[in-house]
Amino acid sequence: MEKLLELLEEIDADIDFRGCKTLIDDAILDSFAILEIVSEINDEFDVQIGASDIIPENFNSAEGMWNMIQNLKA
Repeated sequence: MEKLLELLEEIDADIDFRGCKTLIDDAILDSFAILEIVSEINDEFDVQIGASDIIPENFNSAEGMWNMIQNLKA
């Protein structure tokens, strides 16, 4: 999880990825940021995030992203 948080903070240090649970719902992440995050997660964690995985539940929080990564690795 810490590796994911570091990756997210490198993408945008102004966003509170550690505390925010509404990154999509409150439009904190735009589509460009989501695509960048998807690309970085794919590379860093050796997973393939498909279009069907790009849903608010998976990207509203760092925890949601981490859970998605764990499910993709399983």
